Amino acid sequence: MPLVAQGMLLTSMDIDAENEADFNRWYDREHLAERVAIDGFLEARRYVAQDASPKYLALYATSTFDVLSSATYRTALANQTDWSNRNIAKFKNMIRGVARITASYGQGRGGVVGVVRIRPRLDNRDTLRAAIVGQRDLVSRDGLISMHLLENDPDLSRPLTDPPGVASPGASDWFVVIEGTDTAAVRTAMIERFESTIGAELISTGVYTLLWDLAKSDLATS
Repeated sequence: MPLVAQGMLLTSMDIDAENEADFNRWYDREHLAERVAIDGFLEARRYVAQDASPKYLALYATSTFDVLSSATYRTALANQTDWSNRNIAKFKNMIRGVARITASYGQGRGGVVGVVRIRPRLDNRDTLRAAIVGQRDLVSRDGLISMHLLENDPDLSRPLTDPPGVASPGASDWFVVIEGTDTAAVRTAMIERFESTIGAELISTGVYTLLWDLAKSDLATS
């Protein structure tokens, strides 16, 4: 089935090599579990770049979009652990999208994802959304299993590393996430369907490999 989640937090960042071991330990031993434990968060997934920038990607699915502006989540953001603060301060090239999942097709999660970042115009959002939805036949291709459209909320989407009051130029961007089992199939889908024909400004494309995922039910049984 398509994603049951209605909201998605997407974060991506680089980290200097000398800080990478602690960064990965923090993500694996504290951060994902801490976020998934928040009311309304359903699961979190971590990826590393095959052919993409920034190097690391995380996707956090929420039951509703409103979870991502809830008092509980805002409290978590305002009260980061010391370990979190040390690592966040070292992020580079951070992307943070707080998004509505406005379309989702196929079933399951892939070990490989393609991420297409696009910048819609104010006057073509409906047309662009319809054009993206029109690519849903991709999920029937061998090596592809699902596809999702994430539309950032411009008021909530800003890197945690930005100073207060700074408007991120990518706050209104959209992300198409193509999930698959085969890297070549994912890459071909991005090139054929999104890199030149979608009718919006293309910001970037990238291919990532799953590191691990954590669901709310995993916490309940741990």
